[in-house]
Amino acid sequence: MEQWLEQSIGPLLPATEAYFRASVPRKRIEDLAEEYAARDVLGVVLDWDDETITGRGWMGNDWLAGLSERFPGVLMGFGSVDPWKPDAVGEVGRAADLGLKGLKFHPTMQRFSPGDERHYALWQRCQELGLICLFHTGTCGIGAGTPGAGGTKIGYSHPSFLDDVGADFPELTLIAAHFGFPWFQETLAYALHKSNVYIELSGWAPRYLPAEVKREIGKRLAGQTLFGSDYPFIPLDRWFKEFDDLGLPEEAREAILVGNASRLLGL
Repeated sequence: MEQWLEQSIGPLLPATEAYFRASVPRKRIEDLAEEYAARDVLGVVLDWDDETITGRGWMGNDWLAGLSERFPGVLMGFGSVDPWKPDAVGEVGRAADLGLKGLKFHPTMQRFSPGDERHYALWQRCQELGLICLFHTGTCGIGAGTPGAGGTKIGYSHPSFLDDVGADFPELTLIAAHFGFPWFQETLAYALHKSNVYIELSGWAPRYLPAEVKREIGKRLAGQTLFGSDYPFIPLDRWFKEFDDLGLPEEAREAILVGNASRLLGL
């Protein structure tokens, strides 16, 4: 979606496309919905609020919440909260009132450490409201391969915070997007240790998944793994074809593609 690409990534988009080795087609949200509907896939549309750090605009919680009504059964949104804004905790409540089921946080772009107790009021409120918290974890394609990577720092997205936040908020569902690469063994350990920590597979063409990840998602973490493509950087058809080629047990495959997300989202 062109507006999202321009707002969320902006001048770092060419470097991001080079990182994914993909030229991303610009599409309208209506085109995106048609593509997902044709494949019988429910798409979760994400954005994040980093206005305090970058000054950029974003799609907004009202717009994201409205997707379910505009494209029922095809698209839904996860909202976001800028952790540095004075009304951050209040915005968590407003997001829930809008009907959003989860929030996306990007520690690298938002420049915050989720395990810092100054942010614990956010996780407490999310836990109280039953909101899922999806975190970017690991390295970042935005600005990658350029001097200074546009000032972004991937250390903020080291997955170690999952251990602290997962322990201190046991009723809060935490999802580690991109399974924390290159710190994926640590991310796997946190998920194996805490059942409220999930991993998500977006950002990777399945053929390139590390061997340890492939082993665990087919066995011990089959019930805590979620499909994700990082569309539009990885096309859906390619992702599903390569995922099928992994040869995972059918029970694990169905859980990752349908069952786990359906349970978490109350579908």
